[in-house]
Amino acid sequence: MKNPFGNMGNILKQAQAMQAQMAKVQEQAASKTVTGTAGGGSIMVTANGAMQLVGIVIDPEVVKSGDVEMVQDLVMAASNDALRKAREMMADEMKSVTGGMNVPGLL
Repeated sequence: MKNPFGNMGNILKQAQAMQAQMAKVQEQAASKTVTGTAGGGSIMVTANGAMQLVGIVIDPEVVKSGDVEMVQDLVMAASNDALRKAREMMADEMKSVTGGMNVPGLL
């Protein structure tokens, strides 16, 4: 009689290999950046693949307006844009590992 768990070892090895590949992609992605903008480029926020903000550039002209709420809104919008782009970048990177397979909880 054939062992019903015969392929379990292979499945575990494949899962471990995929996990190692995903960890490597995540590590590499931490060094890749994307930039989100708002206010026609007057606010630029840069995020990395680890979903960390790594830079913010604010055009001095925006600050001269004295409208603090507007500047805050623009920074928030640019930050959200950068983080959205970072998630998309990571999803694309992970597709190369998972072969396009949707893995719940991956991102």
